Amino acid sequence: MDIGYADVNGLHMYYETHGDEGTPLVLLHGGVMTVDLTWADLIPTLAKSHRVVAVEFQAHGHTADIDRDLTYANLAGDVVGLLDHLGIDRAHVMGHSMGGAVTLELAVHHPERVLSVVPVSASVRPEGAHPDLSDPAAFATSTRMPTEQDFADMAAAYARTSPHPERFDDLPGRSMTSMNGWTGWTDEQLAGVTAPTLVVVGDHDFTTTAHAALMQELIPGSQLAVLPGTTHMQAPRRADLLLPMLATFLT
Repeated sequence: MDIGYADVNGLHMYYETHGDEGTPLVLLHGGVMTVDLTWADLIPTLAKSHRVVAVEFQAHGHTADIDRDLTYANLAGDVVGLLDHLGIDRAHVMGHSMGGAVTLELAVHHPERVLSVVPVSASVRPEGAHPDLSDPAAFATSTRMPTEQDFADMAAAYARTSPHPERFDDLPGRSMTSMNGWTGWTDEQLAGVTAPTLVVVGDHDFTTTAHAALMQELIPGSQLAVLPGTTHMQAPRRADLLLPMLATFLT
């Protein structure tokens, strides 16, 4: 593994590279997460056949915050800046949750930079989220919410990696600024996506399976994978299911 920082858009952004052969594959983590928490189960295998570049977004992991909202457009612009920094013209992009939305933003607004896209546990409209997410009364009993161990792992990772570990309590709110005013992408924008697309969702995810099916309908030629017995937090960790699919899709 090699680590580095790219100065893009006023951001000193952390990234890791794994493997040096094969087509580039960019990995984008979810909100309040890190490279390791999201992708540790997949990177060793993916790096055997790809040049894997794993990013940590603004305010996440090793990357410090700046005075800017974490909009999907801003975060996608950072990824484009990193590709320029690394001299990569086009890459496969796989993202989870917030990173999945950034993956879709790249497919819609930066199609010339993506070879294919794999949005995991993402949606194309705010209404794609399961009702449990907007009902505090359901948090304690919902099978879709992160567990106490998940939250403990997030806090430990942030304490270990962040330049400002004392800001962890602010991070969920910072991450949610990605949703401020976000209305999603129009049918026309999604119909214009040209990159091969594999939509991945857990059957107990934040995103409903019905919405994932809608995404498949709206994005031309896209494929859909519903991971059985899988929550939002588990989705990028299902190496047993994801790695065989990715081996086929990414080639």
